[in-house]
Amino acid sequence: MLPRITLPPNNAALAGLVALFIVPGLANHDLWKTQDAIGLGIVHDMAVSGSLLVPHIAGQLWLSDQPLYHWVALGFAKLFSSFLLFHAAARLASGAFVAAALSLIYLAARQSSDEELRRTSGCAALLMLLGCVGLLVHAHEALPELASLSAMCGALAALPYATQRPLVAGASFGAALGLAFLSATWIAPASLALAVVAAHFACPEWRLQRGALFLGAALVAAVVIGASWPLALALRSPDVFTEWRSIVFMREAPPSVNLRHFVATASWFAWPAWPLAAWSAWSLRARLLEPRLFVPAATVLAMALLFIAWGPPQNENLIPLLAPLVLLATFGIFTLRRGASGALDWFGALTFAVFAALVWLGYIAMMTGVPAPVARNFARMAPGFVAPLQPFALAFALFVAGAWLYLICCTAASPLRSLARWAGGMVLLWGTFATLWMPWVDYQKSYRGVALELRSKLPSGARCVASRSLGVSQAAVLDYHGIRTQPYDVLKPGACPLVLVQGTPQHERDAPSAGAGHRWVKLADVGRPGDRAERYRLYRLER
Repeated sequence: MLPRITLPPNNAALAGLVALFIVPGLANHDLWKTQDAIGLGIVHDMAVSGSLLVPHIAGQLWLSDQPLYHWVALGFAKLFSSFLLFHAAARLASGAFVAAALSLIYLAARQSSDEELRRTSGCAALLMLLGCVGLLVHAHEALPELASLSAMCGALAALPYATQRPLVAGASFGAALGLAFLSATWIAPASLALAVVAAHFACPEWRLQRGALFLGAALVAAVVIGASWPLALALRSPDVFTEWRSIVFMREAPPSVNLRHFVATASWFAWPAWPLAAWSAWSLRARLLEPRLFVPAATVLAMALLFIAWGPPQNENLIPLLAPLVLLATFGIFTLRRGASGALDWFGALTFAVFAALVWLGYIAMMTGVPAPVARNFARMAPGFVAPLQPFALAFALFVAGAWLYLICCTAASPLRSLARWAGGMVLLWGTFATLWMPWVDYQKSYRGVALELRSKLPSGARCVASRSLGVSQAAVLDYHGIRTQPYDVLKPGACPLVLVQGTPQHERDAPSAGAGHRWVKLADVGRPGDRAERYRLYRLER
C-alpha cells in the first residue's frame, strides 16, 4: 500500500512541484502575440542594437514597459545561447522570476505567522500563488509583470523584520519597491508603499520610534533604485523621458471600462486567492490592525482603486496584485470551515480531472483520428498539421497524471489539503497541455512560417520594407525572424519600394497609392494555418 502524503510537504517536494509547474511550456514554443512577442521583441532589439537604456521594438521606440525584465532576459539569452534558441533562453527569465516569487511569498507568510504555524503558512502561500488561475499561461510568457510580482513578494518578505531590524528591513523593502517600479506598472509599488505608511499610523505594533528609521531607509532605497533608469533616460534624451512619463502615468481607459474589466477578470484570474482573502478579512476582522493583515488588505484595496481609476484594462497587469492577495488569504486558511475547505477540495479535483481528460481525448484524437469528430475539429483549426509522436512528452504526461492521482487518493487530512490538491491540479492541467498539445498550439500561433515565406518572396538586395496596419507584436515577431519593417510614409509613397500590409482573409486592404506611372504588384499573400483574423500581403512598386 502506498504511503500517505503528510502536509505540509518537505522542501524537496515543494521544489519538485514548483519545477513541474514552471519548466513545461517555458522554452519549447515560438514567440506568441501579444505580450510574449513584445517582451521578446524588446530583448531581441537590445541584443541586436546594443542599446540597453532605451527600449525599442523592430527599431521603433517603445516606452510602455520599463526595462528590468528585459535586462535580465537578455542576460539569460546570452548565458544559455550556446544550447538554446535566443527566445527560449530569454524566456527562462520568466521561470526564474516565478520561482523567486514563490520562494519569497513562502518566506513572507512564514515569517509573518505564529511560531507553531510558520511552515504551514509558508506552504499555504506558495501553493495558493502557484494555484492562481491567472498564472497558468502567463507564468510561461515573457512578461515584465512577472518581475514585478517577484519584487512585490520580496517587499512583503521584508516587512516582518520592520521592528527588529528597521534599517536593513527598510532598505530591503525600498529596494524591492524600486525594482517593482522598474519592472512594470507603478500602481503595485505605490499601493504597497501607501499601505505601509498607513500601517505606521494605524497599527499599534508599528507605532514606534523605529518606524521612522524603517520608512527613511525604505524611501532612500526606493528612490535610488526606482529613479536610476528614469534619471539616466532623462540625462540621455529629455524628449524621450518626457514621452515615457506621459505614457506611464496616462489613463488609458475610462473608470467604467476599467471597473468592468477588473471585476470580470479578477473573478477568475485571482481564483482561488480572492474568495479566501475575503474570508480571511471577515473571519479575522477583529485583528485587522495587525500589520500582517492590515498591509496586504490595504494594498489590495489601493491597487483595486488605482487600477479602476487608471487602468489599463489588460489581464497581465493584475499579476502583481496576486502577491498581497495571497498573503492576506493565507491567514484565513486556519479559520476556514470544513465544509468550505471540502467544497474547494472536491471542486478542484473534479474540475481538473475533467479538463485533463479532455486534453488526453484531444491528444488521442490528434494521434489516431479517433474519435473522428474531435480529430476533424483539430484538423480544421490547424490545417496541414501532423502530430509528432514524442515519447518523452507522453511519458511526462503519464507521470504527472499518476502523481496527481496519488495526491488525490493518498493525502492525509490537513488544513493544506485543499490547496495542495488545487495546486497539484494546476500542475496536472498545465503539464499535460504543455507536453501533449504544445506542438499543435505552436503550429497555429507561431509566425515562423509566415516570416519564412515572406522572406522567400523578398527580392534580392531589398533595402527596406515599409508596413501598413502592422501590429506591434507582429512587427516584433517578423523582426525576430529577419524581416525588419519601417512605417509607411504617406508623403513619400515611393521611398520604399516594398510594402507589407496586414489585413484579413476576407477583406484585402488596397495597396497604397502608387502615383502616376507606377503600380503595386502583389508578391505574397500569406497567413498562419487556420488564422481567420490576419493575412499578410507583400507588394512591390513597379513602373
